[in-house]
Amino acid sequence: MPLRTTWDTPPSDYTILVPAGWFQLHLDPDERDRGIAALADRQFEGIDNAPVLKERLMRDLQKRAKAAHREGGVELYISLLTVEGLPLASSLFVSLIPDGWPGCATAHDLARRLAETGRPAEVRRLDAAGDAVRTEKTEAADPERQMGNTLATTTVTYHVPVPASSQWLNLTFSTPMEGLAPQMVELFDTVAGTLHWEQAGALNG
Repeated sequence: MPLRTTWDTPPSDYTILVPAGWFQLHLDPDERDRGIAALADRQFEGIDNAPVLKERLMRDLQKRAKAAHREGGVELYISLLTVEGLPLASSLFVSLIPDGWPGCATAHDLARRLAETGRPAEVRRLDAAGDAVRTEKTEAADPERQMGNTLATTTVTYHVPVPASSQWLNLTFSTPMEGLAPQMVELFDTVAGTLHWEQAGALNG
């Protein structure tokens, strides 16, 4: 069945395809603690002598999840992939802006707004989700905020207007894999391209 690309009423949901090995964490308060516990169990599977590290991971994830939910966060995907024992650290944060960007009805409007504030942005066409505004930046490490990370973090964000509404869906990808940043960015762009909208109704995320 072809994906629907035109809408008279807002979609009821969205779907995005992520690589196998990415853990989905729902940020709703009624679900996130269960998800955090499951993620910690998976990360420390077969390791019996690291209760302090496991507790710290859960505490950091809870803090991160609560902050993300306050910012309109719907879900967080965390990569658990490894290559030759090294983690391919990356994440996708999905958030919803109910009131959208004032004065910006289209992706082109927002791209111009961001450009006027000195933030490079481009409009990209997502095959099934329509036009989106893409931004990319690299920031120096912040070990205190990033659970001890000491590498520069690359962040790619897609701002996607929700059809037939004033809402915008944000896809924020990030990785501290400094040496693999170009390859990770290519992966992020591929994942963003899988975004598509579901049947009409009110968007719940």
